[in-house]
Amino acid sequence: MRAKRVRAKILGTKDKPRLSVFKSNQYMYAQVIDDSIGKTVISASVKGKTSGTQVLGTLLAGKAKEAGITTMVLDRGRYAYHGRIKALADILRESGIKI
Repeated sequence: MRAKRVRAKILGTKDKPRLSVFKSNQYMYAQVIDDSIGKTVISASVKGKTSGTQVLGTLLAGKAKEAGITTMVLDRGRYAYHGRIKALADILRESGIKI
C-alpha cells in the first residue's frame, strides 16, 4: 500500500530519472529508471548495511556521472526516509547529484 502511494506521485523522465531503492536484511539494491521508455539506465547492489550503503552511494554516483545524469527523483518505495535510505540520498547529494 505505502509503495503504491509513494510511486503514484513520482515519475522518472529522461532528464530526471527515478532512483528506486530496495533493501533486504543483507543487501541493498538501487536502480535508476527512465519511466518514459520503461528502461533501467543504471543499477547497482552491495552486501552490507551501513558500510554497504556508502559503497553503493559512491558506486551509483560514479555510474550516474558517466551516463550524464545529474538529477534524480528518489523513489523510497515502502521504506521511511531514515537510516540507510537517508544515508544513500545524502551520499549522492555530496557527490553532486541533485535529489
